Amino acid sequence: MQRQAVCATSAGTVRGAVPRRARAPKAVVRPGRGARVTDLRGTEEGDREVRELRFPARGLVVVSGLPGSGKSTLMRRVVPALDRAGAPVHRIDSQDVRERWEAGRLRALPYAVVRPLVRCAHYYGLRRALRSGDSVVVHDCGTLAWVRRWIARTARRDGRELHLLLLDVPAEVALSGQRARGRGVSGYAFARHRRAVRRLLAAARSARLPKGFTATVLLDRRAADALERTTFG
Repeated sequence: MQRQAVCATSAGTVRGAVPRRARAPKAVVRPGRGARVTDLRGTEEGDREVRELRFPARGLVVVSGLPGSGKSTLMRRVVPALDRAGAPVHRIDSQDVRERWEAGRLRALPYAVVRPLVRCAHYYGLRRALRSGDSVVVHDCGTLAWVRRWIARTARRDGRELHLLLLDVPAEVALSGQRARGRGVSGYAFARHRRAVRRLLAAARSARLPKGFTATVLLDRRAADALERTTFG
């Protein structure tokens, strides 16, 4: 089912309505068309699930959620290499950078030593992708609001749409995901992530988006698994 939240407009007085339940009308959804929040959570057996999210050319998409919620897996599975016109789509994920460094010459060093280099390489790659003018999909840990503000400034400056793709996954499922990949975060760090994601979800429920964002898509695990592709253009 698809639920949508409507924001106040100059033509009426509808305010931050709670997303209402409605059957997803088609397998392809264009986020931001008709609603600021597209809620794809809560699909049930027999419902027509969304298979494709279609974003505009040169669009920017931030994928956020708890560590272990499946952000990297989703991005690798559904983000294309090219948009519909043949231009590059950049997938920026710090996990990719970490894996490259761990497979390189510094693989013998503890990750605590390599982490600052990985972060620098990640943000350098993000800067290059944003300056390219192509479509970009960015992995977001949720706690670094300054990264979202940076991307939002780029979107405003270049007249590009910025979308938030938010995975709403229970904490126990996210922790299981961390164990499955053999990596986890400290209890303190995970608590910070939970607070950050709760704030993003609360904002989406009231149709309040982070500053500079065009629209938000909410996914639970079932909806994320049903998604087959994202397209740009």
